[in-house]
Amino acid sequence: MPNIEWKPDKKSPMPLYRQISLYIKNKIENGEWPVGSKIPSQRMLANTFNVNRSTITTALDELAAEGLILGKSGRGTVVMNNTWSLLSSNLPPDWISYVNAGAHKPNQLFIQEINRSEFDPSIIRLGTGELSPELLPNEMMKEIFKKSAEKMKPLSYEEPKGLLFLRKEISRRLEKYGISVSPSSILIVSGALQALQLISVGLLRKGSTILLEEPSYLYSLHVFQSADMRLSGLPIDDEGIQINNIAYNKQQKNGALLYTIPSFHNPTGIVMSIQRRKQLLEICEKERLPIIEDDVYRDLWIDEQSPYPLKSMDKNGIVLYLGSMSKSLSPGLRIGWVVGPQPVIERLADIKMQTDYGSSSLSQWIAAEWFASGLYDEHLQYIRQQLKVRRKVTLSALNKYFSDIATWNIPKGGFYIWLKLNDKVYMHELFSKSLERGILINPGSIYEPQSSCSLRISYSYASLEDIEKGLYTISQVVREIINDGSIK
Repeated sequence: MPNIEWKPDKKSPMPLYRQISLYIKNKIENGEWPVGSKIPSQRMLANTFNVNRSTITTALDELAAEGLILGKSGRGTVVMNNTWSLLSSNLPPDWISYVNAGAHKPNQLFIQEINRSEFDPSIIRLGTGELSPELLPNEMMKEIFKKSAEKMKPLSYEEPKGLLFLRKEISRRLEKYGISVSPSSILIVSGALQALQLISVGLLRKGSTILLEEPSYLYSLHVFQSADMRLSGLPIDDEGIQINNIAYNKQQKNGALLYTIPSFHNPTGIVMSIQRRKQLLEICEKERLPIIEDDVYRDLWIDEQSPYPLKSMDKNGIVLYLGSMSKSLSPGLRIGWVVGPQPVIERLADIKMQTDYGSSSLSQWIAAEWFASGLYDEHLQYIRQQLKVRRKVTLSALNKYFSDIATWNIPKGGFYIWLKLNDKVYMHELFSKSLERGILINPGSIYEPQSSCSLRISYSYASLEDIEKGLYTISQVVREIINDGSIK
């Protein structure tokens, strides 16, 4: 669905339906919405423009009468070329066929709608996996900018692996977690997601299978699937990923590597036990199965630190370790890192240079100064305190509103609570009805394809008041769906 930032002017003497009709007509006639593209649903347009459905119906009827759009069974409403101005000119390229032919798969529809809705300030975001703006260190950041400006060289490109000053600081920091690595085995990336993209195109063959926990954050992406690879989920328990079938899956499903989030898992919040970490590393070493350890939540512990990373016990170089500042400091800084064998890092660095010629020099200098100044650890203490308060409020609200209709875990850190409804519901209905009431949720089916009873609840973004209000509203929607008999 096209992203819409424009809003009708309710103070204008021109009727709202006419404003909307002219807006869509202009989008079509200037080629922004090409022939064959799908028009957003009436419900979505009404929510976007904050008008009644009848207003949208009138606007679309006017466009249909002009031959600009047409409702098609099973496809919704699409842009057509039945107007005289279009018919009398050369036909434009069939951009929709180009869009559909692209190698990179589109996001899940849930994800696309979440990405659009997250920027509506009127919506309560109960699934967002980032720190609230009120928790971001704005004053500290100003101080860091001043310190960085004194050290910073002219902002030219950095070397392929990234700013040496930053890589040295990361190397020093990782020593605290038992990881001994030189700066030459560290690559700076634009967030951990870019690391996964580089790995997918730089290290793996088409047709490979990625083993992972189920549920998993990785299911919400199409990084590996777009590179003609498959995902194969393994069950988890309270200690983390179950290891019994790793060897079988590696051999029978052409497993190329295993992806895991052992510390404050996304979306369940589980922390892999030290014993399970040792067992996992042992079996992967035996099977010669590389591991991607995604450790972006490590610094966000609340009750106690999680065990040392898998990478700290890795003596054979089978673990690629991912870290990031996006979850703990600033999502907009876009700084992460990959740690691994030097030949692998050099391969990934070469691909990164072909992709973007290096992460932002400014961001790298700022990130390095956060570490070098000691302000990063000071900031983390504050964040942990705030997350503890937010978790308490969230758990209290869950006890009030969900105790008879769901169960949930109590995370020891990170952002997420994995909420399991007692009854299965149509996730699309729950998502849509919640959004209509101004609450944005992350359905469990994003992270577990067959799930129809789970939600990922985040306590990191919404205000304390909105957490309470949002959870109450979701509980009411769930009860309505169950009482209506609209369960799966």
